[in-house]
Amino acid sequence: MESPAVPPPAAPALAPSAWVCRWSADLRAPTRVLDLACGSGRHVRWLAGRGHAVTAVDRDAAALAGLRGLAGVEALQADVEAGPWPLAGRRFDLVLVTNYLWRPLWPALRDSLADGGRLVCETFGVDQARIGRPSNPDFLLRPGELLAACAGLHVVAFEQGPEVDAQGRLLRHVQRIAALQREPAADDPARPRLSADRPAAAL
Repeated sequence: MESPAVPPPAAPALAPSAWVCRWSADLRAPTRVLDLACGSGRHVRWLAGRGHAVTAVDRDAAALAGLRGLAGVEALQADVEAGPWPLAGRRFDLVLVTNYLWRPLWPALRDSLADGGRLVCETFGVDQARIGRPSNPDFLLRPGELLAACAGLHVVAFEQGPEVDAQGRLLRHVQRIAALQREPAADDPARPRLSADRPAAAL
């Protein structure tokens, strides 16, 4: 008698980005979060698990399938490059974009920030083309480009340059930013509590 087939173990979920954790861990739940181009949802799961209401947007229905039904998660399939912005009129306390770049969306992303809201972005810099993918300049940030895109916002942290592991091996070239829709007062509960323990740096 043949034994039943045993399905392969599920691949372990990717850990959330340290940058995302650093600049969202202090948010008081529940807050409204937008994760654009969320992929399989490593940040969606982490943020929803902390009690936030997360709108997860991606054009890949298969990637979103695993997020549907999760508590606190609204999974929205949309091709934001070819179609209209699907969240017109909606505002979020945290707008999150990682490993994704589509420059025409900057106005919509900024407009999606609620009063005092926070924008956290992290993606590849132009020097990534020297070591691997992505290599198309349409998807790589020019030096200082995130700073320019966030002009008029209150930038609390910015980094750009090579990212290395604990052994000093080059992993990728990145650019990342955390910015607020407005500068908070010292006693404002929206003020990031992490902003003083590690100053903004350029790698």
